[in-house]
Amino acid sequence: MRTAVFKSYKNGYFTFWFENGEELAFEEVHPRVLKQFDLKNDKSLRDQEFRITFVEVYEDDDEDLVIYRVESLKPI
Repeated sequence: MRTAVFKSYKNGYFTFWFENGEELAFEEVHPRVLKQFDLKNDKSLRDQEFRITFVEVYEDDDEDLVIYRVESLKPI
């Protein structure tokens, strides 16, 4: 679990900034997370800090195509 700030949802990507300055765009968010946090529409969630858990999913066994998926979010 890492600490990150939710920045935006644009063009199908959920962007988070991490404590080390890294920015990561997630293509997928677990449906249970989206039920709890409406990241697509709730503007009050922008700039909110979360504890985030995510996984890397390799597309079609191709190690060059990686999708990042948010598995859980907990507000700080």
